[in-house]
Amino acid sequence: MKKITILGGGNMGFTYAASIYKSDLEAAIQILENAPERIEEINALNTVMAGNDLEVLKDTDVLFLAVKPQVAPEVFQNIKPYLNQKQLVVSIMAGVSIETIQKGLGLDRVVRAMPNLPAQVKLGMTTYVGSSGVGQEELAFIASVLGATGKIAEVPSEEQLDRSIGISGSGPGFVFYFMDAMEKSAMDLGFSSAAAKTMVAQTFEGAVALYKQNSISLESWMGRVSSKGGTTIAGLDYFEEKQVGKEIQKGIQVCVSRAFELGEK
Repeated sequence: MKKITILGGGNMGFTYAASIYKSDLEAAIQILENAPERIEEINALNTVMAGNDLEVLKDTDVLFLAVKPQVAPEVFQNIKPYLNQKQLVVSIMAGVSIETIQKGLGLDRVVRAMPNLPAQVKLGMTTYVGSSGVGQEELAFIASVLGATGKIAEVPSEEQLDRSIGISGSGPGFVFYFMDAMEKSAMDLGFSSAAAKTMVAQTFEGAVALYKQNSISLESWMGRVSSKGGTTIAGLDYFEEKQVGKEIQKGIQVCVSRAFELGEK
């Protein structure tokens, strides 16, 4: 049985811990967390146990790094004395390269993964890539761990992984942005907050279901839902006039650029 330790009990760290705990994986899972109140919260759930004793790292097979990228140097310094070359590291820190992790921890076998927030409801999208020292069997095990939170995709390089941040990693934030605008519009039109939420959520869920269940392109779907001189085409024409689509693409490029900037620090 693999011993997995997750360093960081925040949203994503706890999500992975809970998903592994509920899965069929043969693994013992624990969380290392600094904040006493968060440790108490996690332990009160009577599922995955949390603590702050770094000694547990010595017997860990797989170490998940689920801390903020900004604190990575300090974290590396604190945990390095407890690690050994037999261990495999999986990082979900945005922008922190495999090479940086290898140098910081003195370990060779590292997998970088980029999950997103819907992992909390097992609808996540995670991209991942392993260093040259990670064997196929090990990578397959990590894929099964990552897959406990939703869909996964192995990418050929770290560059592709950082690019995926702009689509799937940060993408839910962009979807929420559009949903927020629609919800506010609904309330401006006189609908209650509850009705607006239901209308927007069901509209997105239905549209995504149609897209996933068919091979029709998004442009074709826009054509199917609109008609000449109708209401939908009026809105779409306005978006095109204001170049909303191009501005969204620019926003994604800014997001990706930021990911590469973080990797250079």
